[in-house]
Amino acid sequence: MLTKKKGIDIVQEIGGVKTYESALKLFEKRLDSENFSRISTIKHEGVLLKIANSIVMCQPDSIFINAGTEADRQYIRDLAIKNGEEAKLPMKGHTIHYDLKEEQGRITDRTYYIANEGEEISSLANKTLRDEALKDIRDKMTGIMRGKVMITGFYMRGPVGSPMSNPAIEITSSAYVAHSAEILYRNAFFSFDNEVKRLGHFYANIHSQGKNRAEDLPNARVYMDRSYQTTYSINCTYAGNTLLLKKGNHRFSVDKAVYENRGGELSEHMFITGIEGSGGRVSWFAGAAPSGCGKTTTAMAGHYFIGDDLAQLWIDEKGAIRSINPECGIFGIVEDVNMEGDPKLMVLLRNEGTEVIWSNVLIDENGVPHWTGNGEEPPVKGFNFQGPWEKGIIDKNGKPVPISHPNARATLTSKALANYSPKNEDPEGVITRVFTYSGRDSDTMPPVRVAKNSDYGVVIGASIVSAATATEVGATGVKRAPWANAPFIPGSLADYMDAQFLFFGNKKIAGEHKPVMAGLNYFLTEKARGGTSNKLLGEKRDVKVWLAWLERRVYNEVGVIETPIGEIPRYEDLKEMFREIIKKDYPESFYVKQFSLYVDNIIAMIDLQINAYGKEKNIPGKLFEVLNEQRGGLQNLKQIFGPVVTPADILKHNTSLTA
Repeated sequence: MLTKKKGIDIVQEIGGVKTYESALKLFEKRLDSENFSRISTIKHEGVLLKIANSIVMCQPDSIFINAGTEADRQYIRDLAIKNGEEAKLPMKGHTIHYDLKEEQGRITDRTYYIANEGEEISSLANKTLRDEALKDIRDKMTGIMRGKVMITGFYMRGPVGSPMSNPAIEITSSAYVAHSAEILYRNAFFSFDNEVKRLGHFYANIHSQGKNRAEDLPNARVYMDRSYQTTYSINCTYAGNTLLLKKGNHRFSVDKAVYENRGGELSEHMFITGIEGSGGRVSWFAGAAPSGCGKTTTAMAGHYFIGDDLAQLWIDEKGAIRSINPECGIFGIVEDVNMEGDPKLMVLLRNEGTEVIWSNVLIDENGVPHWTGNGEEPPVKGFNFQGPWEKGIIDKNGKPVPISHPNARATLTSKALANYSPKNEDPEGVITRVFTYSGRDSDTMPPVRVAKNSDYGVVIGASIVSAATATEVGATGVKRAPWANAPFIPGSLADYMDAQFLFFGNKKIAGEHKPVMAGLNYFLTEKARGGTSNKLLGEKRDVKVWLAWLERRVYNEVGVIETPIGEIPRYEDLKEMFREIIKKDYPESFYVKQFSLYVDNIIAMIDLQINAYGKEKNIPGKLFEVLNEQRGGLQNLKQIFGPVVTPADILKHNTSLTA
């Protein structure tokens, strides 16, 4: 279990400011009249103490209280340019930011949960005890903002007024981080006090990039204090390590769902998008995928975009699952973003009118951004994440240097998208009928399958596997990625899994609102299905068909074939939908390749999950029951049909069972 406010509050211990009155005295002494007037409108003692103690600890030269006005945003933009954190590009509103070339992703090896004695931390994460964290934070953060401006912003992670939104403050010396926060989150300075009072909590984030030198990266740290819902980010610049409103606060929201309202809410690493069905109806989807595994592309494939990364879920009084997006912008990987797969996003990236912060892409001699997989003529030279670049350049290991880093990003507001849905600002969220789970699975699962009930759906989420992506520094190989949320689960996997079973199996969920829970897999290769090429078995745009099929499955408008791993589509439905939706022929031979069960591969994947979860404490028995049942069903099919079982074989088998 997790106990709030257990042990010392580290920033207060270092800062020594313990009362509302002493905080106000500090502000009066350290802030100019304009910023003192602003901070005086905030009355919540806990918020003021967090800011006051951050000032004492970090020792900035000046403090800017960001009220979210257009003048404030422009001040932050200008400061980012002045500090050299961003540079203007010829296209109006576009800037380029470069992280240190050694820090192009999350520094998972230097990211820690602060734990109290006896407190269980996820087996997939690092932890440090509170006394050790106090010593290290005191050493590394005392005076870290000397010579800098401390920018303090007040945000809502979700629409103002929503039951699942979370107030958060971002304290940073980086104008780039503050600029990103203004695009990605809702500045709620004028309603912040009321929202904290209404919801009963707030998150705090304290960051400084220090001197921003490569030699300081061994001393970079990200600490998450779950007891006091405070993050500390030290000596780093990559937004995934610094803009802790994002994944740092997402972790606190996971804790809230697991330990404060288990079975009643979830905090997930999911997109939210709306798919149009017959008669103009809209069905809302939420889907989990690890970073770099197509989450943004899937979200953009919908007719109505809400979000591409995070979702807060709850069950309303009528028994429907609702979801909101904590964010209002996109911090999206740009590799392989092109006109074929992402036309709506490309229009914004290639035309004036939308504010965009680029990071770690190549800028050519004309000031134009370029990135790997954009489908355009590549430049012959320019400047990118590692410095000057020209065609044919190799790194110290003799490998070609790509145009852009695999984790290069673009930050922009969601409202600019042609398919943006205003429901992103609806405090009631959207009723969500379909939940998908996907990773990077090159040789095992079919493109789409539906769980026969919620327990089986939870197991699909628990069983995501993925190739390591560039979002984590130093990560390689294939790994398990439970719910695509594993890096952000602070407590035990057993507790988190129990929360999943309880939520989706909650008896409050009304029959007409029972969700369709599905596995998606875009990454099957030709080689895995009898070919010789490592090319994908299918195209990026095929996702529109898989989503449309799931939308129709909600209303029982398509047929299914029941298999041990879930329901798969019938060929007749897909043939018609490929032609109707993306104007593409879909031969039956191709369908057989995609939807045949390669039994040995699937059993090996099941065994991987059974063995891995068998090493965890207190994992719910439902997981093993489902996996073993699936394993037995697959072995039975193999005995009858051999190691490759076609959809026709399965139909034949199912017919024999009911004869």
